[in-house]
Amino acid sequence: MQNNTFSTLFVGQNLIKLSAVDSTNNYLKKLASNSEPLAEGTVIMADHQFAGRGQMNNEWIAEAGKNLTFSLLLRPNFLKVPEQFLLNIAVSVALNEVLLKYLPSGLSIKWPNDIYVENKKIGGILIENVIVGSNIKHSIIGIGLNINQSDFTGELKSKSVSLSQILQQDVNLMALLKEICTQIEQLYLKLRAGMYTNLKELYVSKLYRLNKVASYTADGKVFEGIIEGISNEGLLKIKPIDGETVEFGFKEVAFIN
Repeated sequence: MQNNTFSTLFVGQNLIKLSAVDSTNNYLKKLASNSEPLAEGTVIMADHQFAGRGQMNNEWIAEAGKNLTFSLLLRPNFLKVPEQFLLNIAVSVALNEVLLKYLPSGLSIKWPNDIYVENKKIGGILIENVIVGSNIKHSIIGIGLNINQSDFTGELKSKSVSLSQILQQDVNLMALLKEICTQIEQLYLKLRAGMYTNLKELYVSKLYRLNKVASYTADGKVFEGIIEGISNEGLLKIKPIDGETVEFGFKEVAFIN
């Protein structure tokens, strides 16, 4: 445990900093599975994550010491299983709101939980829920943000961007982590108070390609459509230009750049 100056009630109050780890999500899952209770809001932060994972088990590659790679433990047992996408909404909106202070334009959320600047990825979220009965026992929320990395190699060069590349200056990682923990806690407490509607509307308003004609692929076929929003369960609603609105789950539709 590390003492810190976070002005939060619980998110980030127990902060464990690691020099290197395979995955902060894996590390936090092991801690949470131990018999000794782990405080809600515990954050595991790593300078270097050498086997980080993104959505759908994609590899998350980040230069050591340059970016924010951390995981957060929450216990949203007030949510039913069909409501679990609300947690994704709260965290995605929180990251977007914090980054808006640095980047006043071009920010969006690429469904379900990637953070984009224009057409490039600046961050991603991986939420792993432990379900008991009809409730969520606890959630491990992994967050990766490109902050001070100045160069990306291979195919990442055309698909990724960092905060420092845009601002042309480095950003203090701990100060940014403090802002993120504060914002996540505020929106999480709204969820706990049952204030869902405004959060969902805010999430939809920030969706990448919202109300724009773009190309997608589903069932091996390419089609043009318009993102209209999401369902209550978090499915993506796309209206093909020549058909009726269709709801897609994870991996059922892919964005074509």
